[in-house]
Amino acid sequence: MIKFFITVLLSALSLQQFAHAQDLKGDVQAGEKKIAMCIGCHGIHGYQASFPVVYKVPKISGQTATYIVSALSAYKKGDRRHPTMRAIAASLSDQDMADLAAYYQQHGHKDNVSLPAQATQAPDDVAALVQKGACTSCHGPNLSSPIGAAYPKIAGQHQDYVLVALRSYQTDSRNFWGRNNAIMAGIAKQFSSDELKLLSKYVSEQQGELQTLPQSKFR
Repeated sequence: MIKFFITVLLSALSLQQFAHAQDLKGDVQAGEKKIAMCIGCHGIHGYQASFPVVYKVPKISGQTATYIVSALSAYKKGDRRHPTMRAIAASLSDQDMADLAAYYQQHGHKDNVSLPAQATQAPDDVAALVQKGACTSCHGPNLSSPIGAAYPKIAGQHQDYVLVALRSYQTDSRNFWGRNNAIMAGIAKQFSSDELKLLSKYVSEQQGELQTLPQSKFR
């Protein structure tokens, strides 16, 4: 129980570290003028990062704005260790982050498109892993309706990216790709590599709102 409360406290402190950026109102039109540094990776279908680990870059169109700001803030601070993303985040002001996040949250949004209320039923072995990781407790019963805006939508995200992200929480001390997050580290470290592969595949197969939408430069 004490460990649980310590974990919650650390998470709360982490959230406070980007609270100022969250207070800023993002401007979608301003964000569209700032995406040049983003579209070279996130605006190309199937684009793969090659360093420090090979994987498809995440789908970010349709992601929650608060989470995007949280992620960028973590890269800027160094809690997420990815050389390229840290360099990009370091160049952004809090207002830049808010504007980019506002843009990508609405990018490709379609009205009147309903998602399933629940994720698809998983095989017994995978269902046990989902339950063990309490995935739906934060990311929602369909993995696309997180309980708070600071948590990401994960349904339909690239399988290889989800796997690398989960592994990075297991290896927070790595210089180039570890992630420092008390809650996710505690969850990810429960699983073997093979179990993380099963979880990642299940997440990627769910219907969600995340997309990779080519910007005009790459169409």
